[in-house]
Amino acid sequence: REFSSQPPCVILGTMWAWVPWMLPLLYKFGLAVLPAKPENISCIFYYKKNFTCTWSPEKEANFTRYTVKRTYLYGRVSDTCNSTSESGSSCSFTYPSISVPDNSTIQVKAQNADGIIESDITHWHLSTVIKTEPPQISSVKPVWGIKRMVQIKWARPVLAPVHSTLKYTLRFRMVNSAHWMEVNFMEDVVREETFNLTGLQAFTEYIIALRCVAKGSRFWSDWSLEKMGITEEEVPHRLDLWRVLRPAKVDGRRPVQLLWKKAKGAPVLEKALGYNIWYFPENSTNLTETVNTTNQQLELYLGGKTYWIYVISYNSLGESPEATLRIPAIDEKSFQCIEAMQASLTQDHLVVEWRSSALEVDTWIVEWVPDRDSEPTTISWESVSGARNWTIQKDELKPFWCYNISVYPMLGDRVGEPYSIQAYVKEGVPSVGPVTKAENIGVKTVTITWKEIPKNERNGFINNYTVFYQAEDGKEFSKTVNSSILRYNLESLTRKTSYTVQVMASTSAGGFNGSSINFKTLSVSVFEIFLRTSLIGGGLLILIILTVAYGFKKPNKLKRLCWPSVPNPAESSIAMWHGDDFKNKLNLKFNDSVNPEEDRILKLCSAPSDLIDKLVVTFENVLEEVSTEEPENGQENILGGEKNENGALSCPTSLY
Repeated sequence: REFSSQPPCVILGTMWAWVPWMLPLLYKFGLAVLPAKPENISCIFYYKKNFTCTWSPEKEANFTRYTVKRTYLYGRVSDTCNSTSESGSSCSFTYPSISVPDNSTIQVKAQNADGIIESDITHWHLSTVIKTEPPQISSVKPVWGIKRMVQIKWARPVLAPVHSTLKYTLRFRMVNSAHWMEVNFMEDVVREETFNLTGLQAFTEYIIALRCVAKGSRFWSDWSLEKMGITEEEVPHRLDLWRVLRPAKVDGRRPVQLLWKKAKGAPVLEKALGYNIWYFPENSTNLTETVNTTNQQLELYLGGKTYWIYVISYNSLGESPEATLRIPAIDEKSFQCIEAMQASLTQDHLVVEWRSSALEVDTWIVEWVPDRDSEPTTISWESVSGARNWTIQKDELKPFWCYNISVYPMLGDRVGEPYSIQAYVKEGVPSVGPVTKAENIGVKTVTITWKEIPKNERNGFINNYTVFYQAEDGKEFSKTVNSSILRYNLESLTRKTSYTVQVMASTSAGGFNGSSINFKTLSVSVFEIFLRTSLIGGGLLILIILTVAYGFKKPNKLKRLCWPSVPNPAESSIAMWHGDDFKNKLNLKFNDSVNPEEDRILKLCSAPSDLIDKLVVTFENVLEEVSTEEPENGQENILGGEKNENGALSCPTSLY
């Protein structure tokens, strides 16, 4: 065995010296990302244009070059085309290096900075992947004398194999419909193609389009430009007839609003020149009356009997079949068979369903009317057969409008009792809030009343009302009630306090507040006023009763208390003390003979008429004063006067 002459430490040192050089190479090799292998190769031969191939993936993370190798003329010739990941994963070989019939092979090579990868080889027979130009429609016209048919003419595609038979697909629809119908057919090799499309509706516009495919190919051409045509006009269809019965008038005449329209499925363009209406009482055809009109409604005034009504429409080609309607007598009882009904909303439709126990009833009239306050109502109706549900698109009804929907059962020529509900196709927040008023304001209570929002402003079903109330500088409170309640009693309020109140009406979409109002609770209630008045009045009444009772018990004492005896000053002892002179002075105004001096004194001091009464009131005080004064002073002051310079007596001011 041979051993290296170098020590182990030298060998290890040499290996570690190579590590810095090897690491970048190893790192680069670890990060290398080859392009994805091209797969799902698909090729189409656009006749006399190009041969195009596509593959997946459509996008690459890194820039990639593609080279597509093709062999043709049954493998004798090959060529290539190039593309990049930036221009897309497709490549085309242009005409004229393409011929039919032929077999080709395709292989795609993808290359980026990290390497190359190739797809599997695919084989293509060009006649199976050929795609032609669409045909060009030249006309769509009716054929005179043939009803419900149009004839389509078109030119065969120029860019189509001359010796190849083409298969066509014709699609058509009515102008007002989005539903396409298709017809497939083969045609001989001619330059001008013709096809008669039958089974159409009379006097209706149709839109036509064509496409074709070469025999044996799996790629259809694009659709041609659309062309419109119209079928021939016919006599009108039978009308849909309905009525609205109104209450009879005082004279016995019954207003009946007669309505009609084109039947469901009638041509959109169908027009009537006029309408003939005749009606008569049942079993009395000799009383037939006839009306001609160009309107689609008529107001009739019928009697109380059963009537039959017939309506036809006419145009230049003839008359429609008769539409018949029976108007029941006023006293006729109509049958009832609908037990329940409901409306529901889907994404695009309003669906009405009902339940009935009458299995023999299979025809129904659905009537819907906007429920508005001010606008005139427009009545719409539709006949339903073989079902117990009715569907209408939301676009045919207005959002935020309430509709009254009624279903009438039809049994032969008799109309039963309707079942009605209300529905919205879309609800919103009310446009206005309730008008609010405060009533019966008390000390701690008040009644809040409000009016219903007008129908035009509701925008949905009112689910509830919410009453918001708040004291001045206080906390806000709320109470919610259902939509049938239009008043609420607020209780436990504070005495003599100002409050603010507003009511909110809510639908499923939200609520809207009405205008706020203010009120102030009372400081004293009517009951308290009545109680206080009753107590005071009762006390006075008791006092009067006690006083009267006391008077009956001791009449003299009550008499002296209420009417005390007044002494006569002329007969008092003071008059006797001063003699006749005092009496004369008291009776001066009653003495006819007076001297001039006395007359002057009396004029200067005439005693008032109530002097005696005032003297009587102060009589006791006068006696006390007289008894303690000198006789001379008492004589001077008995009349309460004083002498002036002329010796006249001045008037006592204290007695006036």
